[in-house]
Amino acid sequence: MDENGLIDPEELRAAIRPDTILISVMAANNEIGTIEPLREIGEIAKEKGILFHTDAVQAFGHIPIDVEEMHIDMLSASAHKLGGPKGIGLMYIRKGVKIRSFIHGGAQERQRRAGTHNVPGIVGFGKAMELALENMEERSKYETQLRDHLIDRVLAEIPYTKLNGDRTKRLPNNANFSFRFIEGESLLILLDQNGICASSGSACTSGSLDPSHVLLAIGLPHEIAHGSLRLTLSEKTTKEEIDFTIEKLKEIVTRLRNMSPLYEDFVKKQ
Repeated sequence: MDENGLIDPEELRAAIRPDTILISVMAANNEIGTIEPLREIGEIAKEKGILFHTDAVQAFGHIPIDVEEMHIDMLSASAHKLGGPKGIGLMYIRKGVKIRSFIHGGAQERQRRAGTHNVPGIVGFGKAMELALENMEERSKYETQLRDHLIDRVLAEIPYTKLNGDRTKRLPNNANFSFRFIEGESLLILLDQNGICASSGSACTSGSLDPSHVLLAIGLPHEIAHGSLRLTLSEKTTKEEIDFTIEKLKEIVTRLRNMSPLYEDFVKKQ
């Protein structure tokens, strides 16, 4: 994996052992937005006779995924990432792939998961998926334009800022930055006071004060990883809202840096 979180298929190939039975890769990272080379990975898995699973929760309905072209044997997704109901997901399993029961008991879900079906959730997921696929190309193009406008302005107008994740091979609605000499939690509080919703990592780790394990894994030092910010867009986001966010972000970063003795020492040495 490189500094942008992009998996090298040849490194993956070299990591395969004689007892490897499964390759599992995120289709796109939920924090830094990097889209992984699923087709290349799938080809390696097929060549080696290894099952290939992708966690497509963040990508499903946002970018094209073809289980045949990408040789995907199993795929997991979640409704809430498409504007559907929370608490419902899906697991695609290629015909012929055998897995053990997840919940034993009844014969539901072809004896793989006993329990009463969540019918409202299933119907809601189906409708959300239908709507997402109908306008995915148009929505992706719009979000990508907004994303690039956001990234270009932030990198140009806020010094000592780093974009996390690949510049182009990233989800259309994701932007993740690290601001030197900034503590992420303070940044979030001040953004919230201005009506801007953001996060310093994934929702899964929102209760932790530790820096993102994703940012540490791509090589960022702790002090820079602590100053990370993730902004997520949608088709309902406007350019005016993006520009408002950028202006507030500039003010807040300047304010926090002026309070930082580390930044003061850094400026003196320049």
